[in-house]
Amino acid sequence: MSSIRNIFRRQWSSNARLDGKTVIITGANTGIGKETAKDLAKRGARIIMACRDMGRAESAQKEVVEDSKNQNIVVRKLDLADTKSIIEFAEVINKEEEQVNILINNAGIMMCPFSKTVDGFEMQFGVNHLGHFLLTHLLFDLIKKSAPARIINLSSMAHAWGTIKLDDINSEKGYSDKKAYGQSKLANILCTRSLAQRLQGTGVTVYAVHPGVVQTELWRHLSAPLKATFAVMKPFTKTSVQGAQTSIYCAVAPELENETGQYYSDCAQANPSTAAKDDVMAQKLWELSCQMLGITWD
Repeated sequence: MSSIRNIFRRQWSSNARLDGKTVIITGANTGIGKETAKDLAKRGARIIMACRDMGRAESAQKEVVEDSKNQNIVVRKLDLADTKSIIEFAEVINKEEEQVNILINNAGIMMCPFSKTVDGFEMQFGVNHLGHFLLTHLLFDLIKKSAPARIINLSSMAHAWGTIKLDDINSEKGYSDKKAYGQSKLANILCTRSLAQRLQGTGVTVYAVHPGVVQTELWRHLSAPLKATFAVMKPFTKTSVQGAQTSIYCAVAPELENETGQYYSDCAQANPSTAAKDDVMAQKLWELSCQMLGITWD
């Protein structure tokens, strides 16, 4: 089965080092996030694992240290479903860290039953988009000061399932777990485009990533029929190690230093949906996101 999995994979490897660089990875205690942390730790980076569950995060931290032989791995509490937690996390980073060279907005929730964040946002939009939007905003000056720097937003091919419903962003008029997930992943790509425009000339570049269909804990909310479908697809899905490769590529590949605002899959630039290239909608989403979070970010 592993041979089937590898048929359509573009293999990529690089011996690029990250000594003296600081990397923040959200959701780094499991799946793609943990594998990304292991790889970048082996390259010599200081890794800040930003996680909600501190018990699991500390277990993952030990695993990353043992695997990479890099002791410079720290854990910080971050709950993306709570703006208070995001603000507290950013305050610690801005106070304690001299630089943030790579921010990987990796954490996410997929196709969960309807629920709301602490602040009343629909859970998938709130965590996958708004939480990372606020985090990036709060670390923006430090990241710019750390240039050359990179921001990686994990999206998904599922962005094609969604539309941005400006008049019902929290899916209160009707909830489809699939469409809400698609909306949040579409928002990740639109936000990447908007960020790239705002960061022109700063030395900070931004990338949106589709990791592939990966066997991770993200699947835990899937309905029984969908789980059965994914079971059939399993030979064609990626492991967490394979799923992490495009995040790693966008974080370290020297050839990407002059590329920004684009979408990547299988360690190569890819073509997202037409809706994901709508800069008018991207601006409207940016303004709505600022309004929902009560921030000013021009």
